[in-house]
Amino acid sequence: MKKIVKILIPLFFIVTVFAGCGKKEENLSTMESIKKSKKLVVGIEEGYPPMEFRDKNKNLVGFDVDFANEVGKRLGVTTEFFVVDFSGLIMALNAKKFDVAIAGISITDKRKESIDFSKPYIMGGQVLAVKKGNKSIKGVEDLQGKVLACQLGTTGENVASTIKGVKELKKYDKITEAFYELSNGRVDAVVMDAQVGGYYTTKKPGEYEVLKGIISEEPMGIGYRKEDKELREAIDKIVDDMKKDGTLSKLSIKWFGFDSYK
Repeated sequence: MKKIVKILIPLFFIVTVFAGCGKKEENLSTMESIKKSKKLVVGIEEGYPPMEFRDKNKNLVGFDVDFANEVGKRLGVTTEFFVVDFSGLIMALNAKKFDVAIAGISITDKRKESIDFSKPYIMGGQVLAVKKGNKSIKGVEDLQGKVLACQLGTTGENVASTIKGVKELKKYDKITEAFYELSNGRVDAVVMDAQVGGYYTTKKPGEYEVLKGIISEEPMGIGYRKEDKELREAIDKIVDDMKKDGTLSKLSIKWFGFDSYK
């Protein structure tokens, strides 16, 4: 019996030590996990050019893609992307499907109830786009009796929902679908971020036109789970550095055709 006890006691301590190690692993913060894995997993969508979209070779590209890759580089890790529909982005973030969300997310009080945000890394705003040559719509006041389009789950949808007199509001999973419908005459106008409007008019100058005037100004931020304060503070510093050294200005000119930081 004594021999058995002598054998069991060391075994008990070995099991306890390994159990403790496992428990410690489970309690790693997001920042610690990122450092350990050398990987930053970013939640993103894939249908909101120029912020994030697939190019002709099906590669994920855009302002947010370049921005996230640079953030990962400055954290000393590689960046991986987890693609999800925008409407499910916050839910997936809180379900720990990825570490942060970078997808042209406008900072709103409603969203702050569920997640935390970084400092704004770009100032967005909702604008109206119409087909080139459409003289019947010059502003929001001309949308009465018209068919309006927006992207589901965005602040563009929130703004569009407040416009009175619209005949029908059509909501699409991706902004690319809304512009396709505009091109084919099935909707009269599209509500979206100013950066998106600038991209479309630059790429297809003879097809679309963005009307003058911002409907609503909206800063965009990186989304975090509320407990990830350490990660938020580290990336906030990186964003400040990217603004100061001109990196964000270069990305803005590359994707929007103008410097959003002047």
